[in-house]
Amino acid sequence: MGGRPMSRWMMEQFLAWMEKNSHIPINRRQFMKYQVKGALLLTTVSSGLIIPRMLHGASVPDIGIAQGDPAAATRAAVNLLGGMKAFVKSGQKVVIKPNMSFDGPVSDAVNTHPEVIRELALMCKEAGASRIRVLDHTLRPSEQCIQGARDACRVFGNDIVHALDKEEFYQEVAISKGVSLSQTDVMKDVLESDVLIAAPVAKSHGSTGVSLSMKGMMGLVLNRSIMHWRYNLHSSIADLCTILKPKLVVIDATRVLTTNGPGGPGKVITPKTVIASRDMVAADATAVAMFEWYGKKMEPRQVKHIKLAHERGLGRMDIQNLNTKKVIA
Repeated sequence: MGGRPMSRWMMEQFLAWMEKNSHIPINRRQFMKYQVKGALLLTTVSSGLIIPRMLHGASVPDIGIAQGDPAAATRAAVNLLGGMKAFVKSGQKVVIKPNMSFDGPVSDAVNTHPEVIRELALMCKEAGASRIRVLDHTLRPSEQCIQGARDACRVFGNDIVHALDKEEFYQEVAISKGVSLSQTDVMKDVLESDVLIAAPVAKSHGSTGVSLSMKGMMGLVLNRSIMHWRYNLHSSIADLCTILKPKLVVIDATRVLTTNGPGGPGKVITPKTVIASRDMVAADATAVAMFEWYGKKMEPRQVKHIKLAHERGLGRMDIQNLNTKKVIA
């Protein structure tokens, strides 16, 4: 068969599609039709092209986008992907990783909206999670940074939201697939969890262009500063994402800090949008493509860590080839 060899990711997607559709009873005519479709799919995949609707099914998109108030849009975006029960099973331990590094007001768009965090925690609770932690390693005084999220989640108890900055809360982890970064110290709660949910706010960043779900994984390690001065920052972000892989990404774009991030103050727009995906690269790429940054439009490939992650098979930035659904919440 001509074209490029089928990558491991492509093969996994094809096998997943085959497994998903293997139970469907078919007659001889339908069997012949599926044979033709299968042959076309193999040819397309081996050529480097994907047919998203065949791979993923029309009912479950790769990317769900909802517009509305923070809580309603969060729930609607996740529901487009099958609801929280598609990601969290009864009895599982969940870590939600929002942005809580700064102490500005909600209107500054430097932290994830507290209502987005609360709705995610509520959905995890409804799905039967046995433990929910909302965690970040803050850059400013921790109690001030997490106060909004803590107040929002207090309805679930006082042991939900934490800022972890002491070495005792971390464990050294090797990064076997790292190109720049070979090891780091990761929060023990994350390593012991069954499900990691990334819930960043969409904002600009002076060093990386944007700060979204991939960049946000730096808030789960003890020494993030070393990634700035010792290693290539974009490469080490991609390295980090080989070991920190959220099952669900929910990007809070209810407000977007488009300039002077990550700490602001800067220009804030209010799209009232939430983006959800299983693929952190696709989620970040969608946020980059949807909004203006620094007063101009950007393409996902212009953000180096997104491009590197795509090239390394950690996810997909070719969002034009993915199945996206939008709703008004």
